[in-house]
Amino acid sequence: MSRARSVLPWLSGLALIGVLVAWFLLTHKRELQTIPLPARGEASYNPLYALKLSLHAQGQQVQSRQRLDLAKMHLGRHDTVLIYSDPRTLGDAELEALFAFVETGGHLILRLPAWQQGASHTTLAQWLPIEANLHKPACMALNVAGQTPHREFCNGAQFDLSKGAKTRAAWHTRQGQHVFARFGYGDGSVDVLSTLEMLNNDSLIEPPHSDFTRQLLAPNWNAGRMHLVYAADMPPLWRWLLIHAWKVLLPLLLALLAWLCLRAQRFGPWLPSPMQPRRALLEHVDASGEHLLRYGKLTLLHRALRETVLARLRRVDPLIAAQQGDTQARLLAQRLGLHPDTLRAVLDTRPPATPHEFRQRIARLIALRKRL
Repeated sequence: MSRARSVLPWLSGLALIGVLVAWFLLTHKRELQTIPLPARGEASYNPLYALKLSLHAQGQQVQSRQRLDLAKMHLGRHDTVLIYSDPRTLGDAELEALFAFVETGGHLILRLPAWQQGASHTTLAQWLPIEANLHKPACMALNVAGQTPHREFCNGAQFDLSKGAKTRAAWHTRQGQHVFARFGYGDGSVDVLSTLEMLNNDSLIEPPHSDFTRQLLAPNWNAGRMHLVYAADMPPLWRWLLIHAWKVLLPLLLALLAWLCLRAQRFGPWLPSPMQPRRALLEHVDASGEHLLRYGKLTLLHRALRETVLARLRRVDPLIAAQQGDTQARLLAQRLGLHPDTLRAVLDTRPPATPHEFRQRIARLIALRKRL
């Protein structure tokens, strides 16, 4: 009986665990989720990176470039050039070279500029039979057998063909404006599309977009090299910094202001200006001299003024100041035009005996200091 009682708690615990496991298995199921990671490497800045890999996989010769550089591209007669960016950034010399390349059998793919209210036009009208003025974007149905119906070109401007324009292929919306046209140009062809969004990394994975891309590149398929130019309109560095650098500079500026606020001096209430002293420094000097004179400190006053005169002499003429006695008096007399005996009495080191003698010697020392 005691053995059964000791086993019963273990059996109850195992039963509870079994119930919890059964409840978990009945209310939960395993599922796999695919979480897209942000692009890295070339895929993070090249919108045609997926197209480049796809063409490589199909055996095509592909060259991807950030900028249009005709000197380094070495275009062949049956090459294809796809310019993903706004053609208005291309210069006249570059457009002339591109259309000369098409005349020899090349294939050029261009897109229209973005549509802007009241100021939307294209420079391609100077080269191709299309109207310069563009129209407001409108969607066009793109249906592929066996695939979900798509609506494309919703973000691209529409264009009109010129009168008598001949096209090899053209698509237009219900409004009658075109979103795609292929023109013959010499021995080659030029494609104009309202937008090339279907060719970027995010859109190319859809089967209808892949089929459209294959038809778009059909003229020179397996005949030459594919040149993908994905950023011919790269903005200047100052504009790029103005658009993006504030995300870093603004937090740094706030951190700098916070640091300056912490380090700044704390100012208290306004205090009245301190009172100015009632006596000037010269008055203190005079009072000190009068005090020494009153208590008979004539020698101390005479020695101080004599040292002041000799200090000025050392600055004016160190050679004379280095002499002593008669030699010093003679040289100084020659310099100032005075009698040597007068200067010898002035520079005498003997202390004055009477107040009258003190005043005379002080007056002479002051006169000598002024002449130095």
